[in-house]
Amino acid sequence: LLGRNTIKKGRAIKMGDKEVEYNPSFKLILQTKLANPHYQPEMQAQATLINFTVTRDGLEDQLLGAVVVKERPDLEKLKSDLTRQQNEFKITLKELEDNLLARLSAAGGNFLGDYELVENLETTKRTA
Repeated sequence: LLGRNTIKKGRAIKMGDKEVEYNPSFKLILQTKLANPHYQPEMQAQATLINFTVTRDGLEDQLLGAVVVKERPDLEKLKSDLTRQQNEFKITLKELEDNLLARLSAAGGNFLGDYELVENLETTKRTA
């Protein structure tokens, strides 16, 4: 049923030993009260799992964000700018680390003689 393995030109589906009429607009929705349900990998690959768990901390963060937007939009803008800047720094640091590792792996036995590598190491150290 999950794989939509239809027969007879898409008009029927085989369930067990019976052929059952199949409507292409049919949707199957499963719901559970389990906090962290475990499904077989085959089922997870063919379905979309959505976690609607709401925590007290998550709600408090959302409410605090809404209050800050209303009362202090300047703080909200500052927060968004700082978050964006932090993400840019993480990306830059990752690029520098990758570049440094690539140069170190490509370097020969004595990498202290490679001036570009030493300069790259110093730049990475200053930036980090």
